[in-house]
Amino acid sequence: MLLLQTAVLLSGCFDRKELEEQAYVISIGVDKTESEDVFRFTFEIANPEVGSTFSGPSTPEPAQEVVSVLGTDFLSATSAANVSVAKEISLDQVRVVIVSEKLARSKKFIHLMQTAPSIIDLKLNAQLVISKEKAEEFIRTNKPKLESRPHKYFQYMLDRAKETGVIPEAPLVRFFQITEGDADLFLAPFATTKKDPKEEYGAEDNYKAGEVNIKGGNSTQFIGSAVFKEGQMIDILTGEETRFSLMLDTTLPQQDIIANYTDPLRPGFDLAARVQADKVKVKIDYKPTGKTNIDVYVSMHMNIFAVPSTQNYMINSKNRNILHASLQKQLQEEGEKFIKKTQEKYKLEPFYWSLHIRSKFLTIKDYEKADWANKIYPNANVRLHVKVRSLEFGKLLRESDLRKVRD
Repeated sequence: MLLLQTAVLLSGCFDRKELEEQAYVISIGVDKTESEDVFRFTFEIANPEVGSTFSGPSTPEPAQEVVSVLGTDFLSATSAANVSVAKEISLDQVRVVIVSEKLARSKKFIHLMQTAPSIIDLKLNAQLVISKEKAEEFIRTNKPKLESRPHKYFQYMLDRAKETGVIPEAPLVRFFQITEGDADLFLAPFATTKKDPKEEYGAEDNYKAGEVNIKGGNSTQFIGSAVFKEGQMIDILTGEETRFSLMLDTTLPQQDIIANYTDPLRPGFDLAARVQADKVKVKIDYKPTGKTNIDVYVSMHMNIFAVPSTQNYMINSKNRNILHASLQKQLQEEGEKFIKKTQEKYKLEPFYWSLHIRSKFLTIKDYEKADWANKIYPNANVRLHVKVRSLEFGKLLRESDLRKVRD
């Protein structure tokens, strides 16, 4: 009897596969082809032995293998790629799905994405990334200098960029939620390996991928976001606009953001500050026959790290009050400018505010008839209320007096 019970327990292992029998894909690239319903899929397969503590100091094997095949969906492309890969291809560890801008802007993109949830192995928490160039070119050109393990590179790169707020968090599940809701804009990280730097220097976040003038290192840049409306890419936001999108979204955790602001007493200089935003509050006064009022309350705490102008903001209370009012005004004006852009240009918002008006209706039909996307939001009276609750100055006790230094 004991042997029979043991046999029942062991039967769950009949389909097990050893780790060395599987090839783990860490990124998938998808490109548009000349054929209408055929796409080029690129699989970046990681070599687990490279960079691990068990492989020794020198491993002659490459860190990854890149395979590119044609296919109509993710499942058939994965099967086709296994023709040249000895191990069974597994999508369990996919971190990013990279789609070219050309494909994302086409109407075929939404049909392609509908095939992703049908694959059991592909987790819906994988991040969707839009590349300026072909996805295959992006994957083959991306050569991290300090990280030999490609899966770790994407993990660190996306985590760090999300912390600074210059790219959004875009898991596949969020794409489907917002697209099926048909009431908000979806944002995905924008990246490229092609440099097209701006000649003039602007704010550190007023760039799109490829525009940051960086010399040396890896050519890949993650900054800005691709804007999707009804499952199709329509525009690109800068890093600054992306930050405001994340700051005004009540469904996302607020991150500490480091940014530059104009020095009010010396406009030729900038201030470096860390901004910590509290949870955003949105109140909607829905009016069926008139303009709906939307009040957005944003409170934040700021820590000034650098004052290149050496103005005395720490000890001089009058100067500190001027700085406080100026920072609040700058945030208010930039936020209002971006909200106006979403109303006039996109006719939709990327803040997921449609969630806050659904409780105003008894049925889904009433909500759909009111038409948040085409009638309510574009014509709404949006009032942004920014409040800087605290202003600190890091570890600095006072600024140097340059007049005494030069004297």
